[in-house]
Amino acid sequence: MTAEQRSLLALDFCGLEFSSPITLLSGCVGFGEEYTRVEGFSNAEVGAVCLKGTTLEPRLGNAPHRVYETPAGMLNAIGLQNPGARHVVEKILPTLDFSETRFIANISGSTVEEYEEVARIFDDSPIDAIEINISCPNVKAGGVAFGNDPEMSARVVEVCRRATAKPLITKLSPNQTDIAHNARRCIEAGTDAFAVINTLMGMAIDIENRTPILGNRQGGLSGPAIKPIALLKVHQVHQVCRDHGIPIIGQGGIATAEDALEFIIAGASAIGVGTALFYDPLVCAKINTGIAAYLQRHGMGTVEQLVGTLVTERPASLCTS
Repeated sequence: MTAEQRSLLALDFCGLEFSSPITLLSGCVGFGEEYTRVEGFSNAEVGAVCLKGTTLEPRLGNAPHRVYETPAGMLNAIGLQNPGARHVVEKILPTLDFSETRFIANISGSTVEEYEEVARIFDDSPIDAIEINISCPNVKAGGVAFGNDPEMSARVVEVCRRATAKPLITKLSPNQTDIAHNARRCIEAGTDAFAVINTLMGMAIDIENRTPILGNRQGGLSGPAIKPIALLKVHQVHQVCRDHGIPIIGQGGIATAEDALEFIIAGASAIGVGTALFYDPLVCAKINTGIAAYLQRHGMGTVEQLVGTLVTERPASLCTS
């Protein structure tokens, strides 16, 4: 990024200085080092990197197939394969360059107690913030996903808040009835920010064998196919957040600067890029350039001036009789 772009794109997110509104999404960049092997890629191009989902104990993940391309998207059912929280803190974090960007841990659990313990482990680390993946199934409640029940979501946020002083970002699921109500309960429980949205549930079928293609039968759908849904959810959550000063990372199908701008206008303070990296690892520099050019064209000095500026009432000149 040029110095002029940095001046336009820099923002404050939960007290953390981001050099760009872009966050690299959990599960798409491993533990922060995978794309650094690509010529021309740099973590310094983004405001933050969200590390791979981490549980208390190591996990092998789901049986293959675990990734499948769909029209305008991708299904994944990795199953939170990871080496465990203590290994990440002791072996992986010391290898990351914290002078390049911010690093955010993504934590998961099968019980409320596991979330609390993982949050406590990352609290005692150099990580900048903690993202709570509440789309995991609660084994004590028969497998009901924490994120689909506002009270369960709030309970997870509450115990994580107790375990850490670091900024908490709650990753909201779109697979629920009322995402705005869930957001309210999470704010009451102590979240500092939201990531909106997580993937939608979907599946693919091998018609010759009449079997699910994914080893887990179902997986999370990401990519441009979910963008209209994600935009609406960001707008709905922003209506709850704006009076509380709670920022949002908007995500779901962002592949261009135009996509990113839509999310920012809808109410996202930062935006997440994930699936697009699989086919264009250098997309972030293009998005930064496009956002900066838009801000200059519209006479704005910072990206923060654009957040939540959606005009919901159409001018009379655009209305038809």
